Amino acid sequence: MAEKTSTPIKSEIKIHGAKTKKKTGAVVSEHGRVYITATFNNTLITITNKEGNAISWGSSGSSGFKGTRKSTPYAATIAVENAVKKAAEKGLKTVEVYIKGPGSGRDSALRAIRTGGLSISLISDITPIPHNGPRPKKKRRI
Repeated sequence: MAEKTSTPIKSEIKIHGAKTKKKTGAVVSEHGRVYITATFNNTLITITNKEGNAISWGSSGSSGFKGTRKSTPYAATIAVENAVKKAAEKGLKTVEVYIKGPGSGRDSALRAIRTGGLSISLISDITPIPHNGPRPKKKRRI
């Protein structure tokens, strides 16, 4: 009698390959939204479709600027141009712009959107403004 070996036959070998779904890109129509967050240290740009799914994004830091140069208007312009280029390749044409924050990249970001080939249908400032805010520190006595 032949002895059984512990190695299975080729047809019995199970390959444990995990099935991974490839992420499908966001559905891009001609209309979208641009969210600009201009902080004192950086400028962040997210371009979304009407549902809010991100199409492209960029920041001054991801465009290659480091340190104090991230907070310059020029860095914001380059970051917006990179993000707009990606979105325009996917078919975006008109956008609504929502700006948040007090940073120096606000105005230059708007100019970069216009020069990038996208038409702006709405500009809205969504900077959070406190309605009186927290209680102030006690008065200083000298």
